Amino acid sequence: MTRIADLLATRRTVSVEFFPPKTEEGAAQLRRTVEELEPASLDFVSVTYGAGGSTRDRTRDLVVELQAAEPYPAMAHLTCMGGTRAELEALLADYDDHGVHNVLALAGDPPADGSPPGGDFRYASELVELVRARGDHFSVGVAAHPELHPRSTSRAEDRRHLAEKLRLADFGVTQFFFDADDYFRMVDELAALGCTTPVLPGVMPLTNPAGVARMADMAGATFPSALAERVEAAAEGEERTAVVVEAAAELAARLLDGGAPGLHLYCLNRSAVVLALLDALGERP
Repeated sequence: MTRIADLLATRRTVSVEFFPPKTEEGAAQLRRTVEELEPASLDFVSVTYGAGGSTRDRTRDLVVELQAAEPYPAMAHLTCMGGTRAELEALLADYDDHGVHNVLALAGDPPADGSPPGGDFRYASELVELVRARGDHFSVGVAAHPELHPRSTSRAEDRRHLAEKLRLADFGVTQFFFDADDYFRMVDELAALGCTTPVLPGVMPLTNPAGVARMADMAGATFPSALAERVEAAAEGEERTAVVVEAAAELAARLLDGGAPGLHLYCLNRSAVVLALLDALGERP
């Protein structure tokens, strides 16, 4: 069992995020991706958790499968909004039994119709405390938004809340962003509040501009329109991949040169761009 907190204490890390596939075709694609990424010597992988726990069982099964393979630790995303204490404790106990001891604790999104989310928790910090109660063999991360959480009321309030959350956790992982200055400004603002918990920057290669645009809108992140135009103008295949990789490598290199503790790559269950990006950076930062 490897705790992500221990990895971050010894080196910069490279990790990727998967999402649980909905179809057998998607599952086959993910299996190919996992196999193709083996040469990358990843430090860990994470698996997303759908809104309102909509992928709970699929997330659980994929995390347990990846953890059992043991080329690297698998981190389970877990949201608390809408979940009961009993449900969350049972899932954490199941993860514990299967050697899954790394969790990304998230509040989750409230219902789109404005109705009460229900459940016993509202905040990620409450979920962090629930994970902590299982013992020190768990390592727990939380989310960070370099460009502010979409529900924040002010920059100062956002950073105070984030600093408090990070003090409870072992590390943070950011929402994707496309300007390194946003990440470094966040780190400086946290440091000014006395918070030095490591925060991994999340890098999203722009392989699917339309899809990323939708996600950016929901997350309150700035969408790189000029880069998207360059990607769309490039011919399908190697030319387009080259544009995507060049932009992602430029952002990643600046983050690492500026002292980021590693890279967390949103790979959309595909390996090609991840491998090309790591090659561009010298295989491993």
